[in-house]
Amino acid sequence: MLQTKRILNLILALVFLFPAMTVAQTKLSKKEKKLMQAVAANNAEALALLTKVVNINSGSMNHKGVKAVADVFDTEFKAIGFKTKWIDMSEVNRAGHFFAETQPKKVKGKKLLLIGHLDTVFEENSPFQQWNMVNDSIAHAPGGNDMKGGNVIILYALKALQEQGLLKNAQVIVGFTGDEEHTGNPKSISRRDLVEAGKRSDIALGFEPAANMNEATIGRRGISGWTVETTGERAHSSLVFSEEIGAGAIFEMSRILHQFYTDVRDKATLTFNPGALLGGTLMEYDAPNNKGNVFGKTNVVAQTAVVDGGLRFISEEEKETAREKMREIVANNLPNTSAKISFKDSYPAMAPTNGNERLLDKLSQVNQALGLGPVVASNPVKKGAADVSFVAAYCDAMDSLGAYGHHAHTPEETVNINKFELLTQRTAILLYRLLQEQ
Repeated sequence: MLQTKRILNLILALVFLFPAMTVAQTKLSKKEKKLMQAVAANNAEALALLTKVVNINSGSMNHKGVKAVADVFDTEFKAIGFKTKWIDMSEVNRAGHFFAETQPKKVKGKKLLLIGHLDTVFEENSPFQQWNMVNDSIAHAPGGNDMKGGNVIILYALKALQEQGLLKNAQVIVGFTGDEEHTGNPKSISRRDLVEAGKRSDIALGFEPAANMNEATIGRRGISGWTVETTGERAHSSLVFSEEIGAGAIFEMSRILHQFYTDVRDKATLTFNPGALLGGTLMEYDAPNNKGNVFGKTNVVAQTAVVDGGLRFISEEEKETAREKMREIVANNLPNTSAKISFKDSYPAMAPTNGNERLLDKLSQVNQALGLGPVVASNPVKKGAADVSFVAAYCDAMDSLGAYGHHAHTPEETVNINKFELLTQRTAILLYRLLQEQ
């Protein structure tokens, strides 16, 4: 009886303790307040650097421009004690990647990987090239939102930590890819170094644009390509459906696509889209350039057809289940036809794991400490692909911690400079708390 009472008292003590611990995490410590002051002191410098890198065109295929932006960050990261390196990617026809890393003698706390990218969607011939203030808080900036702003947030959050002596025992890797907007293939080469950094880390944080201050990304769908090819017996159309001729290639393709729609489409997080379809008597399809030519007549049974499509999925399990269903459908041919399907991996999925949810809770606590309210998870169905997905299988991950703005990937892209200091402060505090964890 006495033992039972002790256990009950312990349980009650823990019940009251955990809320107290949560409240403590939603208040700023003295060190965190000093971090905020350090970020504020450097904010004008940070915005000047952002203007500088925005004004360097670094479209994915402007290799010299991508490298020029990397050189700017190389100088800045060296200045705060990071070891830097440039990884050439000419073998996949891309500029390369910039990495910077702390060099602690003894590692304490979580090992972090912070992900950005140097390139933008605006190539050298784009008319949208320069930073231009719209008003006191908004600037038009090619790549300022997606995602040079995120890169500068990473740098100045780390600079604040370094100035306060809080990186001495920290393992922090910064990875800025040079081809996120137009990834080099094969991805086994272009994302090799990022994956290796992910395997050495406990947590990966991506600094793609922030949709708002109260959402973050803990799940992104993966992307896979798929191609179906069908063949039939070429003959006069009067013989279609006959025992010797059968259905033809186009009817077989129609059957397959209809069954994909009715039998595979069973989850909100799974989508697939046939983007190009050709069929007839003679056909030429240039898949790399997404175009083709076809010849067919209404009085000739189609001999060949092809469809190119994309598949989006929230987990590798969901992807493989969908692929197996698609294979089964393709194999169940109409009379005198044949069909085959092939798949091509592109971006892996970033599943919303328990570890990712824990990171979201950590960010939410920081947000509340700053008086910004809680943070919730973005709908993964509405999120595009990003580099963080390549490392999500190896460590806990969260994204959308970067700059705040609108109209990314358009000539109207903006970055909100009034929120820039606050976003950098939030990042500095989040990094500090993660680095304290054992």
